[in-house]
Amino acid sequence: MVSARRREGFTHDVEVDGHTIVVDEPQETGGAGLGPRPTRLVGAALAACTAITVEMYAKRKEWELGAVEVDVDIDYDGPVPAVFTLTLKVECDLDEEQLERLRVIAGKCPVHRALASETELAIEDRIERVS
Repeated sequence: MVSARRREGFTHDVEVDGHTIVVDEPQETGGAGLGPRPTRLVGAALAACTAITVEMYAKRKEWELGAVEVDVDIDYDGPVPAVFTLTLKVECDLDEEQLERLRVIAGKCPVHRALASETELAIEDRIERVS
């Protein structure tokens, strides 16, 4: 389970697997700017998941990738992310066929698949009182 607990205003402590991430809105939208906004965390999750997925694949193939970097640009339609543009950068001597395979594998990371609506989203209308 992932939990968000309000500190003050829009600032929340988000608990994930025993780690705490501060999430907020920028000052220009009424937040305190104490952490990234939630939609930016989606981009961060996509970047990290892609990097890990590609690195795991390369390890299985015994390909040396060297430095790996994943950049995600987010275009918004108002406050909603409309387009995620991902750039995978690897510092290696792989041929074009291997690089194409990495590109395909990058699109198979779990976050990419969830964003591409391959994961069912179930939202329950349930409210519990906090004591």
